[in-house]
Amino acid sequence: MTLHLQVHGDGGDPLVVLPSSGFDHTAMAAAIEPAFAEVSGWRRLYVDLPGTGDSPAHCPPRSEAVLDAVVATVQTELRYRPFAVLGWSYGGYLAAGVTRRLPDLVGGLMLVCTGFKIRPQDRDLSGVLASNPQLGWLDHVPSHLRGHFTHAVGLQTGEVANRIVAALDVNEPSDDVYLASLRADGFALSDEDAATVCNAPVCFVAGKRDRVVGYASLFDALGNYDYASYTCISSAGHYLPLEQPAVFAAITRDWLEQCKAFLGLYDK
Repeated sequence: MTLHLQVHGDGGDPLVVLPSSGFDHTAMAAAIEPAFAEVSGWRRLYVDLPGTGDSPAHCPPRSEAVLDAVVATVQTELRYRPFAVLGWSYGGYLAAGVTRRLPDLVGGLMLVCTGFKIRPQDRDLSGVLASNPQLGWLDHVPSHLRGHFTHAVGLQTGEVANRIVAALDVNEPSDDVYLASLRADGFALSDEDAATVCNAPVCFVAGKRDRVVGYASLFDALGNYDYASYTCISSAGHYLPLEQPAVFAAITRDWLEQCKAFLGLYDK
């Protein structure tokens, strides 16, 4: 199956954006688009994964099938044109899978708050910092989200909580039964242990208060890439793009500049 794409930007080099689990294109754009306020020359393709946004859950609840759908969508939309790919959380895990499937077409890889392995027992949470919650920071967060926010949000202020709630408010309802089955039965890709080769600019971004995936595994992978950078933000957790939007935007713009130069080589 092919998936729904929401395109931002009229032209330029393609950037495929893969979302955090349960996020659709609207919520992802709320987190990522501020980075493009001062950037031109990129056509951003926000993908709705199965069971989210405008992509129905018409594939088996297995990451292998989800990755098949992502790759088919990218190839249908872009044919054999090189592209950069940015993934956050589960989307980052899939972005690594896309890179393994299409190594000659990936002209940049950015992984945000994610890892190359997805099973909880394989996540390295060593050194993760506790948060310092601001008094009343959850006051405007719906009660059913407060436990999740307490665990996943690193910078626990009212401003951050409100920003995340605003992004979630524009998110279309997801197929929660499908997503629960995906997480329970088929989350790991069969090739996650294989090397993810990328000779293009690679950017790893992690939060030191990320209690979901930690920050150590991306740092450990840094030596595998010739053109890689690693940034760990001390006052950020798993919602890093919405917790530290200005810092995230600056990191993203720097990576995009590197990708732009690299993709330009294809045109020569």
